[in-house]
Amino acid sequence: MIEPLRLSFDVPRSAAHAFTVWTRDIGRWWPADHTTTGEADLTVRLEPRVGGRIFERTVDGREFDWGEILVWEPPERFVYTWHLKRSREDATEAEIRFVAIADDETRVEIEHRGWERLGADGP
Repeated sequence: MIEPLRLSFDVPRSAAHAFTVWTRDIGRWWPADHTTTGEADLTVRLEPRVGGRIFERTVDGREFDWGEILVWEPPERFVYTWHLKRSREDATEAEIRFVAIADDETRVEIEHRGWERLGADGP
């Protein structure tokens, strides 16, 4: 088994606010160079429910799925598959947690796992 990638950082906002910005406003902060097409004027969406898609939509209407929501527990956490530029069968899994440290401070914890699914031609 390949060890999961884990990282965390603190933000000066409530857990509910941090969760909302991460999920509902993903298109405002997601970098275009971390997309399928790399187009600067595309739309990035996360459908807020179990079974919801994470995807990009280009100006001309093409859509590229990146993953699917597996767990949806606002404002504490969500888990999703991740297969940007890969087959769904090679999807890894990411879990994002929003841990309240204080009323206006939150620790965002990220665990990205399942790297062994990528095989020898991994990232």
